[in-house]
Amino acid sequence: MTLQVRFVRPRHRIGRRGSRGALALGILAALIAVPAHAAHADEAAESSVSWAVAPADESGSDGRSAAEHEVDPGDAVTDHLEIRNLGATDAEFEIGAADGYYTDNGRFTTLPPGQPSTDAGTWITSETSIDVPAGESVVVPYTVTVPESATPGDHAAGIAAALRTSSDSSSIGVTSRVGFRVLVRVTGELAPSVAVEATKADYQAQWNPFRPGRMSTEYTVTNTGNVALTLHDEFDGTATDRGDILPDESRTFVTQSSSVWPTFRISKALSVHGVAPSDSEFTAAAETTVAAWAVPWSQILTLLGAALIVWAIITSRRRSTARLERVVDEAREQGRREALATPGEGSLH
Repeated sequence: MTLQVRFVRPRHRIGRRGSRGALALGILAALIAVPAHAAHADEAAESSVSWAVAPADESGSDGRSAAEHEVDPGDAVTDHLEIRNLGATDAEFEIGAADGYYTDNGRFTTLPPGQPSTDAGTWITSETSIDVPAGESVVVPYTVTVPESATPGDHAAGIAAALRTSSDSSSIGVTSRVGFRVLVRVTGELAPSVAVEATKADYQAQWNPFRPGRMSTEYTVTNTGNVALTLHDEFDGTATDRGDILPDESRTFVTQSSSVWPTFRISKALSVHGVAPSDSEFTAAAETTVAAWAVPWSQILTLLGAALIVWAIITSRRRSTARLERVVDEAREQGRREALATPGEGSLH
């Protein structure tokens, strides 16, 4: 079983080593439950090890949250990482790099052990293991070598220090990794671009005819350029931040609009904007139209009910009027008949 670390997302320009980012510190403790009679003191000490990894210069951590480098094809750059052993025992850490990507919830991570890297993860070389005494830190250099055939644009990887804990009485082991993001921008023509496709739109009506419904749409954004972008969408006047997306990555989002009245067929414009987090000069945009059927059933039923009530009232009044007129006519006819049947005054017998 393997635990995968979450990597910290940077918020500064490429090559900048300021103190704007927080340290990419992570403490992952892996505890394996074993019977009490099988526990050993050395296993307990090993499982209590915690550590932190951060970008560094030759003297130690330099305040960066991630490493970003701009490199020409065929060139190399050397950087450093610092491993701090925060535990009470000495530990040997394995150092490795792998291709990076963003998960569906927008968090940066790397390929798990056993899944081979094919991009920037293969460009990073360093010592494979290092001993760090308890309570101390060690600075480890690593080199990023960009091949001649590398395509221009942003390539993401992560470098991490890993510690594997295991039990002599169990075949289960846990590998914990703590690391940070390494973004390599290969020089050349940069072309930011995004594509958006609306995959599904739906309208949720309110049964209260005097309240509007809501329209939601599910759409997919693909970074079709070669620059990492921070996404924002705008739907029905509402703007939403959607996080970062790397070149060739796709991500599906759901956006929702409230206060939409049903008018049988609703169409709304959906726009997506992307800005390079490392350089706002690079932007991209895409738009699409989403549509959904919105039959105003509650309004139709309300109007139909109101029409039935009005019809019933009118019909009732007409019947009442007709009945009254019939009674009046019958009374008149009865009176006329009685007048004809009664002898008049001055008649001879």
